[in-house]
Amino acid sequence: MDYLIDSFDFKGKKAIIRVDFNVPIKEGEITDDTRIRAALPTIKKVLQSEGSAIIMSHLGRPEGREEKYSLSQVQGALEDMLGVRVTFASDCIGDEVRLKAEQLKEGEVLLLENLRYHSEEKAGDPDFAQQLAALADVYINDAFGTAHRAHASTAVIADHIEASLPGYLLENEVRNAQKVLDNPERPFTAIVGGAKVSSKISVLENLISKVDHLIIGGGMAYTFIKAQGGDVGSSLVEDEFLQQARDIMKKASEESTSLHLPKDSVVADAFSNDAQHKVVPSEKIDSGCMGLDIGPEAIDEFSSVIQESGTILWNGPMGVFEMENFSKGTLAIAKAVAKATSERSAYSLIGGGDSVAAINAFGLADRVSYISTGGGAMLELLEGKTLPGVAAVMPQG
Repeated sequence: MDYLIDSFDFKGKKAIIRVDFNVPIKEGEITDDTRIRAALPTIKKVLQSEGSAIIMSHLGRPEGREEKYSLSQVQGALEDMLGVRVTFASDCIGDEVRLKAEQLKEGEVLLLENLRYHSEEKAGDPDFAQQLAALADVYINDAFGTAHRAHASTAVIADHIEASLPGYLLENEVRNAQKVLDNPERPFTAIVGGAKVSSKISVLENLISKVDHLIIGGGMAYTFIKAQGGDVGSSLVEDEFLQQARDIMKKASEESTSLHLPKDSVVADAFSNDAQHKVVPSEKIDSGCMGLDIGPEAIDEFSSVIQESGTILWNGPMGVFEMENFSKGTLAIAKAVAKATSERSAYSLIGGGDSVAAINAFGLADRVSYISTGGGAMLELLEGKTLPGVAAVMPQG
């Protein structure tokens, strides 16, 4: 498989690479280095092609310059993973940075300080982007998780530099989303869960005409069930989205898309793992109870649909999977997706956020086709939007 980065000659050139090193850090120690490892192939490509790499990222949401958000905490781990010395610059623009960039030789790496120490980064300031661009000959965006933001380092910089490219990770993310949306093996099943309809409404509207089956679970299912006239007790409902839920169900009918809502739910009298819980029909939930997971009937129905699928897109859990008593639905769906992938060669894309956390928590990550690194960015791709950070480096966007 050819990538755009493979056809570029990096020999003697400086590449400024936007990565996503927004990693969890506790007492100076990185607790999950997944995002750093995801960027390694692109950085190594530049170094092995006799170029040099200038690495830039954000970390957290600093209010000005806060030491706890310094990317100096990432320097040692990056050095160990790359096997080369990484020089750290105490800022991302200015004379010190310019000098260190000028002195960079082939095969060397310079790590810049947190971009978000400067408010101009999130504002997409052209002068700030120009100062970043002036450090290098070519720009590479490999930070898919921030590709939906038109920030200085994710999009605007491309206007100020001669060549712009996607890194391996970013191009992979876009290709996998396109594979699902543009050329899926049938039947195509989308599983959409999570708490709120409001955060997924555009995704549902875009998917409804593309999929053969739409499975809706999690807290958002109760807005649909209430829209059908069901009693959902004190389950999470967004009353202002009842009409949109009806519109989606109507469109599903018109498009001959099978829309699946949970026939039964595990309900509890409080939002707590220790709460009294039982299984009831999803449209007959008592006033003092709330739905916190899908029930056994729903698990059976959803699993059998998944087993027959050629393409599976999963975004959002089926219940409050962080609580053991309400994790069975999400675990069952994760197992069904893994089984369809490994035994029936279905193509499965896990679309960011809590779904990824669930797949990882259940130890099934190696049994699905692709796991997205960007929750918000993947959601916007699935909504059919063009992402600024993708459009800046991929002509086909």
